[in-house]
Amino acid sequence: MTESTSGGFSALQVMKTLALCSGYIALSGGLINFNKYLMNKARFPHPMALTAMHMTASLILCSLVLLVRPSAMPSVESCKGKLAKLYKYLAPIGFLFAIMLYGSNRAYLYCSVAFLQFMKEANVVLVFLFSALAGLQLVNRQRIVVIAWVILGSSLCVHGELNFVFLGFMLQGVSQLAECARAVVAELVLTGSEFKLDPLSYTFFMAPVCLVVLGIGNAVTWDHSVITDLAVWWPYLIPNACMAFCLNVMIAQVIKQTSAVGFIITGVVKDICLVVFSSVVFHDSITMSQWLSFSVTLSGVFFWSFMKVFPDHQLVKHFETILGVGYGPFPGSPLGKKAIDSEATALLGEKKV
Repeated sequence: MTESTSGGFSALQVMKTLALCSGYIALSGGLINFNKYLMNKARFPHPMALTAMHMTASLILCSLVLLVRPSAMPSVESCKGKLAKLYKYLAPIGFLFAIMLYGSNRAYLYCSVAFLQFMKEANVVLVFLFSALAGLQLVNRQRIVVIAWVILGSSLCVHGELNFVFLGFMLQGVSQLAECARAVVAELVLTGSEFKLDPLSYTFFMAPVCLVVLGIGNAVTWDHSVITDLAVWWPYLIPNACMAFCLNVMIAQVIKQTSAVGFIITGVVKDICLVVFSSVVFHDSITMSQWLSFSVTLSGVFFWSFMKVFPDHQLVKHFETILGVGYGPFPGSPLGKKAIDSEATALLGEKKV
């Protein structure tokens, strides 16, 4: 984000970020429940075909935008002559995105929306670790403790599930690994010094890679009932695919504006909304222990965000002192002047500017 001359974030930037995050939450939550509705065995239970339709719609709609208003996709022109290098990044992004979409859509056949959102709380940890490996984040002691905090809550959520299906759990787990790795590589492409793709161009370049992967997957898992179900449910599938296109562009914009970690943190708010919604509307079974463990996870995620936004707050300094990191903010701290700065204790890599 761009800082104002006074050293803080401008009101315009804050409003823009809030609007983007709110739009992402609304679109993502709506599409998740739309997909859950369509993936019912009595409707269109074909995750590979549904995912391919999503990416086909993204490619077609991006092409129409490029044809009608090329100025909305400036990166297409600026990347001419650099496509071979660009696709070194986009190929793994597209592959991971296809895996993520297929895994998450298929998981709806076995698990409730609430349970899948419980699992997604671990994304905060995964994307941070991947970002650290890419040199975009630092790993130090207080962050490791908060990561363990989040993992504990997520583990308790999964353990308390009443209708646990191992296949659904594994599909969602693979989907989350792919989603987090994809978000980190996407941040490099969207905000790096070499490409800095705009969201529409990013979606346009990525869609063909996803379609190649999904085309192979559809060929391997082809079911003739896809055509029959398509003929019946196409009035629902078309708006579903258009909604997926809007979400793909919104995700790229949020990652570009807030970073991969910020994108995942935004997803936490979405998860809260979806858990409450699925409990009230779909009557998903949620045990008291799951509500409590969900609260543990959320408290860890929100404390993580608090540390990032207010690194000099008294509470954060006290937390660092307890862990033996940073200068003790309270009289009589056993660390004294021998303490070292928390950012200097990175366990992995250097943060890239």
